[in-house]
Amino acid sequence: MRNKFSQFFYNQYKKNEAKIHELSYLFWECTQRCNLQCRHCGSDCMRHSDMQDMPFDDFLRAILPVKDVYKPENITVAITGGEPLMRQDLPQCGKTLREHGFHWGIVTNGYAYTPDIHAKLLAAGMESLTISLDGFEDTHNWLRGDTKSFKYAVRALGLITSADRLIYDVVTCVNKKNIRELPALMDFLISKNVKAWRLFTISPIGRAKNDGDMSLSGDELTCLMDFIVRSRSDPRINVQFSCEGYTGKYEYLIRDSGFFCRAGINIASVLFDGAISACPNINRNFVQGNIYRDSFLDVWNNRFEIMRDRRWTKTGICRDCRDYRNCGGGAMHLWDEKKDTPLTCIHAEMVP
Repeated sequence: MRNKFSQFFYNQYKKNEAKIHELSYLFWECTQRCNLQCRHCGSDCMRHSDMQDMPFDDFLRAILPVKDVYKPENITVAITGGEPLMRQDLPQCGKTLREHGFHWGIVTNGYAYTPDIHAKLLAAGMESLTISLDGFEDTHNWLRGDTKSFKYAVRALGLITSADRLIYDVVTCVNKKNIRELPALMDFLISKNVKAWRLFTISPIGRAKNDGDMSLSGDELTCLMDFIVRSRSDPRINVQFSCEGYTGKYEYLIRDSGFFCRAGINIASVLFDGAISACPNINRNFVQGNIYRDSFLDVWNNRFEIMRDRRWTKTGICRDCRDYRNCGGGAMHLWDEKKDTPLTCIHAEMVP
């Protein structure tokens, strides 16, 4: 009964957030280049992309008017890619963002995260970081497509955990190859002094679309949820499930709060070609504008209705779902241009 009341009030909170739609998190897809070729990449990034990196001045020019409406210290710019460390000017980009009052951080695979770049990024005011570790050496390297990837990711972990003022988490893509490693991997992360670990599952998008090793079965999903529930009782590390979707009876047990896809509600992104969207993995058909022809602030304030009012998602497998009021159609990246049904549903997969 307590969970029902909690869910009711949380649903009201989500509706209110969608109505206010205050920007708090902004992704900048600064490059399509990457030093790895991961099996699950949603952007299908390449080591030698034909697409030029976005000039930082173009991005800065687009977002500076945001300061006229929002306090920049209430907004975090998350620099992603591709792999942001492919850019030589990353420390200078971050330093300039900080000079304008924005908080900033990066999402990285850790491959190029050396002691030198670590020092430069901290000196430039980097405050947050997300790094991937997808199992032990064989499974991580299999997923990342490089035999040195695990070694360099672990090197990066040592640097990251030693920085007291850095807010960070480790993310793990759970798949058929590594799901049985999770208990041992948790012990390994604790031994490396990692304090925050976020697990996520793979949606059938990008390179993972037709890769059977990426998708978990219903039983495997249930095992994953049970593992997270058990792990959250360990005070040494904060283990959470990501925002992949609503999980039914596991809600409030696997995260610090219930499921809420904030794409287009509190989260926006500027993609490598100037497109204005929400999370970078969302289907390109949901792009709302482009900084090279539109005002970013105007787009944020006056578009994104398709993400702030999601009643259109009550279709396909969502049409008669008894939990729709709590789920709201799941995460936006699960919908493609057809808009007829989500690509997958964690809750439906787990329900007997």
